[in-house]
Amino acid sequence: MTKTTHWWRYCLLVLGLTIIGVSVLIYFYHPKNQVKELTTIPANTVPTFYLHGYGGTYNSTKNMVAAAQKQSGVKRVLIARVNKNGEVKFEGDWPAGVKRPVIQVIYEDNRNSDFHYNAAGFHQVITSLQERYHCKKFNVVAHSMGNLTLMYYLADYGQQQQLPQLDKYVAIAGHFDGIRAMDDPANSNQLAADGRPELIKSYYQYLLDHRQNFDMSTVDVLNIYGDLEDGSHSDGSVTNVSSQSLKYLLGNQVHSYRELLIKGKQAQHSQLHENSTVDRAVIKFLWD
Repeated sequence: MTKTTHWWRYCLLVLGLTIIGVSVLIYFYHPKNQVKELTTIPANTVPTFYLHGYGGTYNSTKNMVAAAQKQSGVKRVLIARVNKNGEVKFEGDWPAGVKRPVIQVIYEDNRNSDFHYNAAGFHQVITSLQERYHCKKFNVVAHSMGNLTLMYYLADYGQQQQLPQLDKYVAIAGHFDGIRAMDDPANSNQLAADGRPELIKSYYQYLLDHRQNFDMSTVDVLNIYGDLEDGSHSDGSVTNVSSQSLKYLLGNQVHSYRELLIKGKQAQHSQLHENSTVDRAVIKFLWD
C-alpha cells in the first residue's frame, strides 16, 4: 500500500470525524426554544392553554396535561416560556393534524403577583401564536393565580377584537376576591343574594370596573373549587366565597356558567390539579 493511499485514508478519517463532531454539536446546542416547523393549522382548531398559579412550574400542570392527552385527539404541542422581560420562547412541534392542541404556559418570574404583568405575558403568548398559526379561538385551564392572569388579560386586552377570542374557560381554585393568607380569613366574607361578595378587594373591583372590555356572551365557563370540610369553607388557601365570586364578576353576559365543588382531603388547594375527578370534569367540559 502506497503512502498516497495512507494519506487519503487519513484525510477521509479526519473528514468523517469532523462531520460527526459538527453533527453532535448541532444536535445538542441547537436552540430548543424554537418550534421545529411552522405548519398550517385548520381555521377551526382551538388550542387550550394551561396556566399555573403563584410559584408554579412545568410540574404544576403536567399531570393535568397528561390526563388530557389520554383523550382522543388531544396532544401537547408547545410549551410557551415567558421570561422576566415578558418575552416568549416556544418549545415543541405543532403538527397540522392535531385536532385538540394543548399549550403549557410557564412563567420564569413565577412569584410575581402583579396581575397586569402576568396578563401582559399571556398577551405576548397569544399574539405570538396568532402570528404563527392564525388561530381564531382558544380555551384556558387555569389554577389559582393563573385565573387572575386570564381575567386581567381580558380586562386589559379583551377589547382587541383582532385577537383570538376565548371559547371555553376552566377555573380551578381561583382567588378572585381574596386569599386566606393575605386578605380573606376563613368565614370573613359572604355572598349577597345576587352573588356579589360583601367585602370587595381592590383587584376584584378593578375587574368589575373593566368587565365591559371583554365579551363573554359566547364563552362557556366551568368553575371548580374545593372544600376541605374542616369548617373553613375553603381549600385551605382560597375560600369558597372568593372562588364563587367569579359568577357575579361575569354577570349575565356569560354564555354558560357552572360550578363543581370538590370535597374532602383531595380538595386541598394544590391537590386540585392532581385530582382525577377534576381531570375527568375538565376533559368532559372541553372536549366531550
